Amino acid sequence: MRIKQELNIALVQTDLIWEEASTNRTAFEKLISELAAGTDLIVFPEMFTTGFTMFPEEVAETMKGDSLKWMKKVATDYKLGICGSLVIEEDGNFFNRFVLVDESGEVYAYDKRHTFTLSGEDKSYQAGDKKVIIDFKGWKICPQVCYDLRFPVWSRNVEDYDLLIYVANWPQQRIDAWDALLKARGIENMCYCIGVNRIGTDGNGYEFNGHSVAYDGLGNRLTDFETGKAGLKIVSLNKEHLEDIRDRLRFLEDRDSFSLEV
Repeated sequence: MRIKQELNIALVQTDLIWEEASTNRTAFEKLISELAAGTDLIVFPEMFTTGFTMFPEEVAETMKGDSLKWMKKVATDYKLGICGSLVIEEDGNFFNRFVLVDESGEVYAYDKRHTFTLSGEDKSYQAGDKKVIIDFKGWKICPQVCYDLRFPVWSRNVEDYDLLIYVANWPQQRIDAWDALLKARGIENMCYCIGVNRIGTDGNGYEFNGHSVAYDGLGNRLTDFETGKAGLKIVSLNKEHLEDIRDRLRFLEDRDSFSLEV
């Protein structure tokens, strides 16, 4: 596979209509149609078709459902990748599943490892048990979902991945933690780190103010959003820059060796 040296990623910070997948997909179609040529990957928030609902039995789809069909059509029609998390039912269980579809229509999936006990997510959804690394245009991407951000051992860069992506419904009252931890994950893993969070108020009355952002492997902020405002920002990631800082500083060579029980 030819490695793409510049990866152009669209971060989508948006409100979500509560448990209305079709309405949300329709709203996203206009936004996607206005994307500039050359966009490689679109990143939507956690549960981007429904909001962070604890009633998966009301909204869950399968991996052959309408939302996956829609993602595949967008990816193949526009020749780009698209990702975010969805409520998925499989083998009698519900998952908060990060899904990435590439421009050929191939599907990659990661199930959220750390279900959010404070909201009861652990009672409604099955936790994942596998870390996933996605090869996308020669870039190694590590997908993570919201609460995973608080657990650095799970995201530790032992695979030499290039990019961490966190999709979230992270509430306004704890947004300072989101800001601090995203920057830390980029620095400690010497990788690009992107966080995409929703805005607005969900069906439970929780408020979200975004703070979607991208950092490089030194913790330099590459883009951000106006607090609480919907928008789309394109960030360009440079493979040569990442390789240069790793070659010069070699911090990852001094990382601790460990095994993880799941």
